[in-house]
Amino acid sequence: MASKRERGCKCRTAAVLLLLLASIAAIIAVAIIQDTWKSHEYTLEYGIVIDSGSSRSNVYLYKWPGEKQNDTGVVTEVQNCRVAGDGISEMKVDPDKDDASWKAFKACMDNITKAIPAGKHKNTPIFLGATAGMRLLHEQNEQRSNEILASLRSYLESLPFMFQNASIITGEEEGLYGWITVNYLMGNFLEKNLWNAYVRPDGAKTVGSMDLGGASTQIAFAVPDGTRGSDYMPVKLYGYPYNVYTHSFLCYGKNEVEKKVLDKIVKASQDLTYVPNPCYAEGFSITVKASSIYETQCTEKPANYNPDQDIFMVGAPDSDKCRSIVKSIFDFKSCSGANCSFNGVQQPPVTGEFMAYAGFFYTARALGQNRTSELDVFKAAVDEFCNTHWTVLKAEKDWISDRFLKTYCYAGHYVFTLLADGYKFDKETWRNIAFQKEVKETSVGWSLGYMLSMSNMIPSEAKEILPMANPVFAGLIFLFSALTIITVVFLFIVLVRTCY
Repeated sequence: MASKRERGCKCRTAAVLLLLLASIAAIIAVAIIQDTWKSHEYTLEYGIVIDSGSSRSNVYLYKWPGEKQNDTGVVTEVQNCRVAGDGISEMKVDPDKDDASWKAFKACMDNITKAIPAGKHKNTPIFLGATAGMRLLHEQNEQRSNEILASLRSYLESLPFMFQNASIITGEEEGLYGWITVNYLMGNFLEKNLWNAYVRPDGAKTVGSMDLGGASTQIAFAVPDGTRGSDYMPVKLYGYPYNVYTHSFLCYGKNEVEKKVLDKIVKASQDLTYVPNPCYAEGFSITVKASSIYETQCTEKPANYNPDQDIFMVGAPDSDKCRSIVKSIFDFKSCSGANCSFNGVQQPPVTGEFMAYAGFFYTARALGQNRTSELDVFKAAVDEFCNTHWTVLKAEKDWISDRFLKTYCYAGHYVFTLLADGYKFDKETWRNIAFQKEVKETSVGWSLGYMLSMSNMIPSEAKEILPMANPVFAGLIFLFSALTIITVVFLFIVLVRTCY
């Protein structure tokens, strides 16, 4: 009988101990589950970049999921608002034009503001980057340049967004961000796999980029690691490092090149009331003010310069002569060879595919050479354009305004000379150039690349999602804690009765 009682006591004690251990384990398990199984619900983040170029400003609105890929956002363009009027470098000259510019800016910002949820306004960063037009103005008139930026900062700070900066970006930065934009849009940094997750593409090849603006032109392409110099910029995107060669040529944008070409033609003329222009089509004529050619840092004013001097130009088409004039604005002598471009600039040989956008695209399209072409075909298309009568050009290219149509003879020669003689594209590598305006219906430019880089530094808002609601978690902890206490008390009673 005693032996039977002892066995029963031991069984009860073992059961109570098992229950005690189970209760403690349950408490620990509930606490660990609540802490380690929690997740985060990310909201969409927004960012605004204002691209203030030499001829106009564009306001871009971007968005990306808060959950980043290796600290870099997966950014998409939401809206692109073109600010009516001239570029910001024309501000602080004519009060009436300034009023119109501010109205245009405010109209764009009103549209952008409406596209962002009100709750996101205070956390939406806004940046303004001024490019070559303001770089030139800063060299010519630093005080006016600073006043323009100060007024823009004041305006942007008054908006309901998180103002970051309004500054002049360097040409090298402009080239680098353009390269980032091109490769991001082409899917060279990220792609989705079968499980809808972002991964780095096999091979991870990148494409070079070439940008032609109004006051400068940029080239950028990836080079092997270890190459160093003032024109080499390291960048890390989606967890991977890249080494990018990038160089910007100030005064070699399409508008400034036109002034350089006209300067050569005017200085070679004896009579400013009748100036034959070999880069203009037959049947075209125009009167321009001398100030439109010489009020810039990119051309040297002639002796006895009069800004109000009228210059009458008449089309006297000569494609070879126009090509020669365009070539004369380059310096190919101070640095020659495969590792040089022009004006004494060192450049590694161009390799792989390239995308040429902005002014490159518009020039190629006017010549009927957009997308890809052959070097000799492109050159022939330039000659054909230059030798076509003005009335025929207007009829065939009726979608191009006269303001731009008159420029594409010299512009065609300029693009050809820059790419073939400057960057050293030959018959084989020319085939790797794609002249494009957009990729996947998104504008190509530096602003998207800038936003991608900045997304590394912009914190994301995240809502913590717990596996159990707080009342459920508290209830389970209370239940198992109470069960543990009851078990301990019961075990104490059993032990006291057994011992005494």
